Amino acid sequence: MSLSKADLVSKIAADAGITKDQAGKALNSFLGAVEDALKAGDKLTLVGFGTFYVAERSARTGVNPATGEKIQIAASKAPKFKAGKALKEAVK
Repeated sequence: MSLSKADLVSKIAADAGITKDQAGKALNSFLGAVEDALKAGDKLTLVGFGTFYVAERSARTGVNPATGEKIQIAASKAPKFKAGKALKEAVK
């Protein structure tokens, strides 16, 4: 089973006793805060839930699987999430 953003908004609205519009605004605000923190190079930690952070990937040499030709892969940054202890325990 997969949960969509609309499903999540409905669940937040029901659990918090607010409208779907208010829940949608709250969720969008949270997602924006995560994005802003990562853009600024900061970590965002929710104790017990987990930490959102940016990992840096160094430049490296790869292989084009179609041709076997070696290619240079540029350095990049990627968003990451590390689950906290409480979340890990809940999933067990």
